[in-house]
Amino acid sequence: MVYDLKDKNALVTGGSRGIGAAIAKRLAKDGAKVVLTYSGSEDAAKAVAASINDAGGQAIAVKSDAGDPEQAAQAVRTAVDTYGTLDIYVHNAGISKFAPISEASFDDFRRIFRVNVDGVYAGTKEAVDKIRDGGRIIIISSINAHSMPVPGGAMYGGSKAAVNGLVRGWARDLGRRHILVNAIQPGPIDTDMNPANGPYAEMMRKATAVGRYGKAEEVAALTAFLASDEASYITGTTIDIDGGMTV
Repeated sequence: MVYDLKDKNALVTGGSRGIGAAIAKRLAKDGAKVVLTYSGSEDAAKAVAASINDAGGQAIAVKSDAGDPEQAAQAVRTAVDTYGTLDIYVHNAGISKFAPISEASFDDFRRIFRVNVDGVYAGTKEAVDKIRDGGRIIIISSINAHSMPVPGGAMYGGSKAAVNGLVRGWARDLGRRHILVNAIQPGPIDTDMNPANGPYAEMMRKATAVGRYGKAEEVAALTAFLASDEASYITGTTIDIDGGMTV
């Protein structure tokens, strides 16, 4: 199904690979003009933008470190400067590190929360000032916010749980402007961060009801739905897309 995102302008953070790249391509396919950000993978980000433009869409790639609040905010301003307005803000950029507390350093903890929480807050705060009434804010969270299928995930899961709390609060705060705020919680998705042939892959695959890893394009399809008018009565929720891992 194709959702009508024509005349919509979108910012996708962490859009150079994996889920973020799939989201940028899907929003563009459905008609949105896209700004996608990257931190270190300039060539990959420019390749994603080029593939969108070659397919008849509009996209640019801009460098932005999601762990730097000023850069996260600047990415929003760049999107508005580029297309004039902002309708859809997708915060996908994030990092993970799995280690038990006995082995994780406080610097590890601070880095994960700086990127996964501070970056979300800074980018969303700027987006709220720029986004049109009726806009969409979509945060890519994780099932680790409420489920811990493998050991060592406290820092990562804790950061995503914090984000989910922000999503619920923001949905209440922004509802009168008809700005809808939701979080998507992927389970095992075949990306370079969690490949389907990784060390925990077989265990994760068996833990899902459908017996397989998900595809980044499936997360992108859900994102496009939430960005569309068809999702106009959905806000403040977290949606699992995990093949039934957490049923």
